[in-house]
Parts: sequence; C-alpha cells; structure tokens
Amino acid sequence: MTVHATPTPATRPRTSSPAPAPSRERRSIGDLARRSETGALIGTVGVFIFFAIFGGTQFLSVGGTASWLNVAAELGIIAIPVSLLMIAGELDLSVGSVLAASSMTLAIVSGYWGGPLILGILCALAVGVGTGLINGLVVSRTKVPSFVVTLASNFALVGLTLGLSRVITGTTSVNIAPDTLTKNIFGQLIAGQFEVAIVWFIVVAAIVAWILQMTKYGNWIFAIGGDSESARATGIPVARTKIGLFMASGFGAAFVGVIQTILYNGAQVSNGQSFVFNSIIAVVIGGVLLTGGYGSVVGVILGTLTFAIVNQGIYYTGWNSDWASLILGILLLAAVLMNNTFRKLALSSGAKAISKLKG
Repeated sequence: MTVHATPTPATRPRTSSPAPAPSRERRSIGDLARRSETGALIGTVGVFIFFAIFGGTQFLSVGGTASWLNVAAELGIIAIPVSLLMIAGELDLSVGSVLAASSMTLAIVSGYWGGPLILGILCALAVGVGTGLINGLVVSRTKVPSFVVTLASNFALVGLTLGLSRVITGTTSVNIAPDTLTKNIFGQLIAGQFEVAIVWFIVVAAIVAWILQMTKYGNWIFAIGGDSESARATGIPVARTKIGLFMASGFGAAFVGVIQTILYNGAQVSNGQSFVFNSIIAVVIGGVLLTGGYGSVVGVILGTLTFAIVNQGIYYTGWNSDWASLILGILLLAAVLMNNTFRKLALSSGAKAISKLKG
C-alpha cells in the first residue's frame, strides 16, 4: 500500500497538476473490481438490459416490475438466512418443506379450527424455528453433513405435513379468512401490485447486513466458514452459532409461508418446494461460496434480483418459457466463474497489501 504525503503550503507546487484525480479514480475502479459483489452487480444489470430489450415496454411497465420484485422479495427473505448458513459452510435443503408445513399449520389452526390468527402465526413460525433447531442439533452432535441431514428432514417434513393434513382436514388444501390488520401486515398489495413482502425483504436485508458487518456474530460466521476448527480453538461457540443459523433459516422459510398464506387466503401441501434450490441458486449467483467463508448480503440481494428477473422476464419476451431453465443454468455457471474471478482479484489484492506492509 503506497502512502502519498500531502505537500505543505511551502512545498506545494505552484502549477496545478491533474495527476492525483486520475490516480484516485484508478484506485476506486480497481477497488470496485475487487469487491465480491461486482460480479453479481454485472449479472443483474446484464439480465435487466437483456430483458428490457427483448421484453419491451411490458417488462418495463409497473406490472412487469412488480412481477419480478414480488418473486425476489419472497425468495430473498429465505435466501438471506440461507446465505448466512452457506457462509458458515453449511446447507439447508429443508426450507421448501418448512414453508409448506408452516403454511398448513397457520391455515389449520386459524382457518380449519378457527383459532386466533396470532396463535396460528406463532405456531407456524414455531414450526420453522423448531425444524431449524433439530437440523442444527443433529448436524452439530453427529457431524453428519448438513446436506444429508436437511435433505432427510425435507422429505420427513413433507410426509408429515401431507399425512397430518389428510388426517386432520381430509384434504391437502385449507382456506383462511384473515382480518384487515393481518392482511395489511403480511398480505397487502401496495398500489394493487407490489406485495408487502418487498418491505419485509428490505427489513430482513438491513438487519442481517448489520449483524454480518457490525457485530461479533458476523465475524464468527465468517471465521467458522473459513476454518471451523481454528474458530473453535479461538473460543468461538461453533456449535451454538450454527444451531442459531439453522433456526434463522427455518424462521425465514416459515415467515414466507405466513406471508403466502395470508396473501392467497389459504395454503396447500405442495407449496414451497421450488424454494429449495432456487434459494441456493440465488445465493451462489450473489457470490457466496459453497465452501463457506465468503459472501455478502448485498451480493445475495443482487443474486436474488437476477434470478427473479430471469424467472419472470422470459414471459415478457414471447418465447417459450421452457427456455427459462436453460437461461438460469447458463447464468448460474457464468455467475460462479465470474464470482471466482473477482474473488481471486480481491484475495490477490489483499495478499499484495500484506506483503507491502511487511516489507
């Protein structure tokens, strides 16, 4: 790192020199190129321009914007907690079944049984937090990979939800009639098109970004993902932190289940399974490494927006929607390659700075 001394009035040259400004500009561009979110930003801007051209005015309309923002909001509320787990080196494949189980819990308690809505919501959130607690305890105590544990809990919870729903209600779909206040908080359509989930998405992103960047827990998460044994040796409560992250992931999925149930005035057993891999795709596009120890909330937000734009934008082009999966597959591979490139730039820049300081 080169330090430039600022000249005093006695030594400052009389003729103005434009050199410092370009130097600062070059440094700022270089710093931007080495940030982990840069690849995700390029991807988001690129797909937006692509669909703005081929989707035309319909994609750029208020309705078109609402369509992908609504998808991004629901996906993002799940993807952000999932990203924290991935930064810590773990995976959660149970979010889809948690969403469905939470939705059906709310619909049965407050719809089929007629209980208070607040009770149904609390029971739904408890399902998510409880599932996360079980996942975290099993992973921490048995050392079985979280991929296997959460995949097993995903299938188990799907069967449990389906079986109990048929036993209790005799069907797999239950209606609910939320009151006005609950509808406004969880299921309102702002301006008739934008889900209130967008507001919740912003709130969740702000809280998690603050935790990740401004608190010791954020440092713990990165340290655990980088090397859990070293983190444990320095006194970080690795097991307790991971359990908390699994519970947060379950809470996020359950919260989206509550939002969907209130928004659509009912729940179905089949809801939520698309979120399992969609959340991971969005997180990876956002620059989070599957191996852990690297990522940011800003990158995940951009990855979520990119996924939502592609997911909805294909319908405005007039092309066959079957091509959406192909585009997502290509985008995922391109995002991983691009993010790896920017990550290497960031790491090489840090290594050079350290070597200069030592020298």
